[in-house]
Amino acid sequence: MYLSAFYFPGEEAESDFMFGLKTTYDQSVYPYGILPKAGLNEIIFRPVTILYGGNGSGKSTALNVIAEKLRLERNSAYNRSRFFQDYVDRCKAAQDERIPKGSRIITSDDVFDMMLDIRSINEGIDRKREELAEDYYTLKREKFQLKSLDDLDHLHRINQARSKTKSRFIENESGKSLRERSNGENAIMFFQSKIEMDTLCLLDEPENSLSPENQLVLADFLSESVRYCGNQLVISTHSPFLLALPGAKIIDLDHHSRIAENWTQLKNPRVYYDFFKKHEHEFE
Repeated sequence: MYLSAFYFPGEEAESDFMFGLKTTYDQSVYPYGILPKAGLNEIIFRPVTILYGGNGSGKSTALNVIAEKLRLERNSAYNRSRFFQDYVDRCKAAQDERIPKGSRIITSDDVFDMMLDIRSINEGIDRKREELAEDYYTLKREKFQLKSLDDLDHLHRINQARSKTKSRFIENESGKSLRERSNGENAIMFFQSKIEMDTLCLLDEPENSLSPENQLVLADFLSESVRYCGNQLVISTHSPFLLALPGAKIIDLDHHSRIAENWTQLKNPRVYYDFFKKHEHEFE
């Protein structure tokens, strides 16, 4: 445990802020006005703490505020209004231990950006392969005479083209594509590479882009990272596979931030349960 508690400004402080603005503002006052609707004034943490709620309930807002207050590492930009820092300054964090270096927030945007980077790399490799296919035939037919040591590299490419098949020549010179793995597999590897041992990690809907099978893989990895690797996790999620993490404290933002006693009674898992119950005979 690194982070023991976090305190948001609360409805009264937010009302005082809004009253102080009077009618002079003409922009969004985000993140003011979001968390009081969910009744989220404070969070008392466990090794795994989960924020659960529908779209717009304030899960991501809470994680971003915590991350900024603690100055955690992050990759992608986030929704930051002109009042965001003022809001963060009004928050308080209680720590059991100093937040370790390498602690971070990981959002679904981070994962999507990684996938776009892989796509760009693969597209670049594909273009290079098309160019190499043309080079292959040109080099095989080229009449070349070595005139200086500067020509050695070109002579080597000619010999490579003449001694190899086209596919082997292109493979050796183009580099390997990263598309052998699926988006879900790349996402799992991303989490495994970014979540360092003995750190505090905030995860904003990490199930995005993951199949149910890979959500189970992620859930197992997160459970083991807490149990064996000294990690503390704060997660926002809809996923029943993550809601079922052993020992997790679940805060239900849809019901005034009450502590959920049983994840199976939350709305999302019940939707899944009712659906499969309705189609139970089709699985038999």
